[in-house]
Amino acid sequence: MGQKIQNPEMPVPKTPQMSERDFINDQLTTEKYLCSSYSTAATEASHSQLYQDINQVANETLQCQRDLYNVMFQKGFYSYDAAETTSLQQDFQKFTGYEQQFPYSKNGQNYS
Repeated sequence: MGQKIQNPEMPVPKTPQMSERDFINDQLTTEKYLCSSYSTAATEASHSQLYQDINQVANETLQCQRDLYNVMFQKGFYSYDAAETTSLQQDFQKFTGYEQQFPYSKNGQNYS
């Protein structure tokens, strides 16, 4: 297993009131919901200008989501394991093999 990457966790008081962590987590959850909703709206937009406007707002929302994640990571609320090179290579090989299951290759030619 790779090494754990994490900042020192900011102390969070154990009280019934919402903590800073709770507020940021609530904002992050809302941003995730908005990103999903904007994706659906952009997919279903029938007018090109409407699509462009929704896409712009969606990109801004994605950036807000990323910024909130970074704040939570900096405060130690999120951590992840560093991937080992061999693990990455194995995963790459596994998913590269899946390409043969796609109906079209990268250059648009049919595999069949």
